[in-house]
Amino acid sequence: MHEITLITTVAVSLALAFGFGLLAHKLRLPPLIGYLVAGVVVGLFLPGYVADGSLASQLAEIGIMLMMFGVGLHFSVADLLAVRRLAIPGAIGQIVIATAMGVGLSLAWGWQLGSGLVLGLSLSVASTVVLLRALEGRNALTTANGRIAVGWLIVEDLAMVLALVLLPALVEVLGGVDTGDAHTSPDQNLLVTVAITLAKVSGFVAIALVLGPRVLPWLLREVARTGSRELFTLAILAMALGIAWAAASLFGVSFALGAFFAGVVLNESDLSHKAATNSLPLQDAFGVLFFVSVGMLFDPSVLVREPAMVAAVIGLILVGKSAVALAIVLLLGYPLATALTVAAALAQIGEFSFILGGLGLSYGLLDVEGFNLILAGALVSILLNPLTFVGGDWLSTWIRNRPVLKRHLEENRAEALVQLQAKLDAAHEQAEQRAAAGKTFTPEELAARFPLFASLSPEQREVLVLHFQPHTAEPGERIIRAGDTADALYLISKGEVEVTVDGRRLNTRGPGEFFGEMALLSGDRRTADVTALDYSRFAMLSGRDFHRFLRRYPDIRDHIAALAAERSRQAEAQPAATS
Repeated sequence: MHEITLITTVAVSLALAFGFGLLAHKLRLPPLIGYLVAGVVVGLFLPGYVADGSLASQLAEIGIMLMMFGVGLHFSVADLLAVRRLAIPGAIGQIVIATAMGVGLSLAWGWQLGSGLVLGLSLSVASTVVLLRALEGRNALTTANGRIAVGWLIVEDLAMVLALVLLPALVEVLGGVDTGDAHTSPDQNLLVTVAITLAKVSGFVAIALVLGPRVLPWLLREVARTGSRELFTLAILAMALGIAWAAASLFGVSFALGAFFAGVVLNESDLSHKAATNSLPLQDAFGVLFFVSVGMLFDPSVLVREPAMVAAVIGLILVGKSAVALAIVLLLGYPLATALTVAAALAQIGEFSFILGGLGLSYGLLDVEGFNLILAGALVSILLNPLTFVGGDWLSTWIRNRPVLKRHLEENRAEALVQLQAKLDAAHEQAEQRAAAGKTFTPEELAARFPLFASLSPEQREVLVLHFQPHTAEPGERIIRAGDTADALYLISKGEVEVTVDGRRLNTRGPGEFFGEMALLSGDRRTADVTALDYSRFAMLSGRDFHRFLRRYPDIRDHIAALAAERSRQAEAQPAATS
């Protein structure tokens, strides 16, 4: 059955991941624990079925790309800038100190510097996925402390992306084995190697951020206008994986970095929410395979074989780096509650730790035992992470019951948090204003404002909205002239217009009404003038898109034809009524 190895690996991995993930959920644990356990079950170190590790690793690489693409789609520059004075120095300082602690720990075990550096970096970064789920479970994601913690971890993620870029260039310097991916020569010195690597990354980032926003959102919108959900999903997948592959092939940067910037670029599109929604099942499925493949490499016997080393790693994660973060936040003048939230958020490791550990393993910077220590630390820290938040709540309550400590650690520091909350609110308000300024109609708004399309399904309205083009007019501006060729249908979203024939006023129309459809349906030239009476805003549907839409949904054509006939009768009766 060699020919179905891929099918067997995927089927068994997903089935076991579902079973153990469901069990973890029932035990009030993150499902990620279940996925890792599923990998351990089908891994090399337990009896029974053994999955194909090479196939699983390639599937895991796709999982990494899609997860990084998702991180990019949800990357909020505004929120990061609002908390930058705390998140940037705090995250960088915590990474440096925690990495140094990991290096010191590894040197005490007799490891090489390169091995210690990979271990320290892997233990210094927390899982954004685990944090987001923890904050959502506590309804704290939109609070100031929650957004500080998320901003802190975003800075960590960006730092780890840089580490993933630089690590291959430093492999030989750190004592690893160049597998050919680092693109370096033995004669190049360290500074030249780093400079070349950074130049390649800068070139890729520049192209991605300059050309990407001009090409990718436009392409995604054109695909969305086809009305095909399959094509839209395929476009997202092609962009994420295609850009990641091109980044690795042409610029020598990691798949993860390429996928991340693909997400960042598409985040600027008004279809980013739809892209995130459509790509989520793919991210989830391949993300699960990533965690299963990581679990396949874990040898559970390390818990018995090296209990002291495992305990030291767990202690560094739960106590060491959390204490460092706590101290940094307090030193920067923020309240204890903020410091405890950040400390609890960092008391775990996850996806970036696995990626870094796997990269170190592939370059010979880390042995299997070291990778097992990282996996053991992840499993235990994720398992215990909810307890760290509970402990933080208990300590915060204990402090509040002691007036001296409360005054020193909370009240005297409240102003810093108030100022930061004001910045977050201002950033949120600006984002809403920008969204409102360039807002397109949602299907719900379309149905509410234009009853003409109320009978359409949500999917049909969604396709129709993508064909609208914004149009504005000032008071007195002629929008349609009698005798012109019919080229568009206008839907009024704001303002008021006057319809006249030969200088005779027929009627006025306001928000929720439309005009220009009669000539489009008949194919004749315009018979009336339409003039703006106020500052007006319209959603304009071109004649080409109008007819294409009616061909796809003939029921709407009949409805519009009936309304047009009614308007014709009203127009014919108007002279008699006014004479």
